[in-house]
Amino acid sequence: MFKKILIANRGEIAVRIVRACHDLGIQAVVAYSEADRFSLAVRLADEAVCIGPAASSRSYLHPPALISAALITGCEAVHPGYGFLSENAYFAEICAACRLVFIGPGAEAIRLMGDKAVGRETMRAAGVPTVPGSDGELSGVEQAVEVARDIGYPILLKPSAGGGGRGMRVCEHEADLLRSFATARAEAEAAFGNGELLMERYLRDVRHVEIQVLADQYGHAIHLGERDCSAQRRHQKIIEESPSPIMTEALRQRMGAAALAGVNAIGYVNAGTMEFLVDRDGAFYFIEMNTRIQVEHPVTELVTGVDLVKWQLRIAAGEPLTLQQHDIVLRGHAIECRVNAEDPETDFMPSAGEIHHYLPPGGPGIRVDSHVYSEYTPPGNYDSLLAKVIAWGGDRHEALDRMRRALRETVITGIKTTIPFHLEILRDAPFRDGAISTRYVAELVHRLKQARLD
Repeated sequence: MFKKILIANRGEIAVRIVRACHDLGIQAVVAYSEADRFSLAVRLADEAVCIGPAASSRSYLHPPALISAALITGCEAVHPGYGFLSENAYFAEICAACRLVFIGPGAEAIRLMGDKAVGRETMRAAGVPTVPGSDGELSGVEQAVEVARDIGYPILLKPSAGGGGRGMRVCEHEADLLRSFATARAEAEAAFGNGELLMERYLRDVRHVEIQVLADQYGHAIHLGERDCSAQRRHQKIIEESPSPIMTEALRQRMGAAALAGVNAIGYVNAGTMEFLVDRDGAFYFIEMNTRIQVEHPVTELVTGVDLVKWQLRIAAGEPLTLQQHDIVLRGHAIECRVNAEDPETDFMPSAGEIHHYLPPGGPGIRVDSHVYSEYTPPGNYDSLLAKVIAWGGDRHEALDRMRRALRETVITGIKTTIPFHLEILRDAPFRDGAISTRYVAELVHRLKQARLD
């Protein structure tokens, strides 16, 4: 096992990794920007190194600063968390060249799955169902029109190099496509440094269901069931749960087998997530693979009892995965709400300022992953996530009731948060009944706006 690692990230995931390191007796070194000097991760770390100014491009996205921090502190490995450089094949290669273990998959797997066109073709060759779409990247708007006519509207334009919902465009008809193509390409270039686009048929009334996997260096891989991430706003997940309300054991086995087929096809190692869309008939389609730990990993941990971050560290250190597929049993139900510094009353505009008072919830079945504390000012340079509140119950009904209690107990003063919006969701009948699709949040926002106008 490692003696010391560098955590090349910030916020709640940095705190989460520090705690996993301490559980395993590993010294944790936190790399931080000037804006994060007073962060909780820095306070909890065994050592902390300032890697540059607040701007991500000069700190968390700057490989020389991160590598230097790891080397001068005597680290053996680097954990990238999620976001930033976590899915950057070049960074993984630099780590290897500097004799630092990258806690994640190899650079080739990252590169393969980071290219959405190549990744989809690889999964299709492995027998994993994929959404009908373009064969590779689109050469221009003329080809886009031809492909769209072939697969049928509505279609979805999406960046080849990106993820997280940025740069996506739904086009209902050809006029939409002609208007949107150049804009989508420009957004992709700005967000990911690559303006290439893919096209897929846009599937309506589907759910977003993902399969968590773990794989070691010795060819052994398992899946840990599913997470339902259908509650999304502008392609950004806001609530996740496990198991999925639509899941049957037969469907879980089919999706799990497909996920492992994809993992084995690329020789994947460490933790990863295979993401699918599932329609009303139970047909599922691969959309992408996240080659890192997910924001929503706690719901899987609560229903399986498996510490995913500790397994990331063990696998990266060369230990075999001792869990077998039959060891993975889903018990109860878990749900996670992402609490962001945003004001739902003003179209979710960011809310900045000092947190005057912070009191997280507690009680049976409640877990909170957060990096904030009273009299702390979250930097406005990064994403708005303040905390993840996760509730576990013996069944979905109990988990929802515990989540509602937990959110009502949570105290965050001084800034606006999305807690009121989460409470709206939790008392909304379609969500409580589990009868939603990926369009649910947009529809709820529209209903709430109409109610205020009336």
